[in-house]
Amino acid sequence: MLYALYQTAADTMLPFRAWSAVAGQASLAAWRPAEAFCEMVSRAGLSHRRPSFGISEVEVGNQRVPVREEEVLATPFGTLLRFAKEGVAPQPRVLLVAPLSGHFATLLRDTVRVLLPEHDVHVTDWANARDVGIWHGSFGFDEYIEHLIAFLEAMGAGTHVVAVCQPCVQALAATALMAEDNHPAQPASLTLMAGPVDTRVNPTKVNELATGRSIDWFERNLIARVPLRYPGALRRVYPGFVQLTAFMSMNAERHLKAQVDLYRAMARGEHEQANTIKTFYDEYFAVLDLTAEFYLETVQRVFQEQLLARGMLEWKGRRVDPKAIRRTALFTVEGERDDICAIGQTVAAHDLCSGLRPYRKKHYMQAGVGHYGVFSGRRWAGQIYPLVRNTILANE
Repeated sequence: MLYALYQTAADTMLPFRAWSAVAGQASLAAWRPAEAFCEMVSRAGLSHRRPSFGISEVEVGNQRVPVREEEVLATPFGTLLRFAKEGVAPQPRVLLVAPLSGHFATLLRDTVRVLLPEHDVHVTDWANARDVGIWHGSFGFDEYIEHLIAFLEAMGAGTHVVAVCQPCVQALAATALMAEDNHPAQPASLTLMAGPVDTRVNPTKVNELATGRSIDWFERNLIARVPLRYPGALRRVYPGFVQLTAFMSMNAERHLKAQVDLYRAMARGEHEQANTIKTFYDEYFAVLDLTAEFYLETVQRVFQEQLLARGMLEWKGRRVDPKAIRRTALFTVEGERDDICAIGQTVAAHDLCSGLRPYRKKHYMQAGVGHYGVFSGRRWAGQIYPLVRNTILANE
């Protein structure tokens, strides 16, 4: 019912958005405020398709080299996507683990762009669950970890992992499992950025929302079946539009102000400011659905029961032991103003990885940034990335 109501509302708005798009180009909208209003109406909707990374070339040294996206390994639920650079000498291989939390991997576009000149970058490009047929089976917390291990195997020994936000737990678990098996493809280094390793530390609004209700409540109220019109028809999912609504409600005033600023910028002809806001929200309003099992298991295991932090996480019936990690260097990054993964939640990984020598563990807290500033923007590029690069180089 939840998804059906959303789809009905989206279908109802479609003619109005289409009319506004046409009107915005017509002579009757030559007056800037009217044109701006029409464009605001035409933009009032969500996208369920992955945007393009839009990285066609990159500067390596003193020359621009073409970049092409290359599928290294693909399953119905995710693709190991490589940004291949032509004519470039071998560089450190990096697996960038994107969150599966309602947005596409393109949310890390800026992270990729900054890493790319000096690294052979691969990213976990997760599929929209509503596009995956139910005959492909389930995709839960364990399958996510299984995918990371398979991706690391495909990339080979010496790969460096950079995990952003939600998958820090799964990346740490995959590394621990591979370390215990003395797997030849266990990561050379593991960088965890703004992830919920231990949500008992400095709980945020996100954590409080997750612990304020039972897991049965989440299943009854937030899980829906995909409408029949989509390839994943009847699959149980946590819809991306629900996740987006939850995130926006936590900062409603900020998002409302941004939309007002966008209208004013367009009405005044301030194209640079308007395009900056548009670019952010084009990405932010591109949402993907999560399988119900992955969402519910993540809420329960990571946010409600903190199983990894308490030494109780299991993968396919096998206990995950971070103390087994002895060869993979650990680097953790947190943002001072992060209201999603607060200070202390990611650095908790250091205590869990007690088998690592102290010189193989480092932590950095970036002053003045919120959650997204840890992996995108000026401070990511100028202050955080150099430390990530040094971690990788030191463990090549």
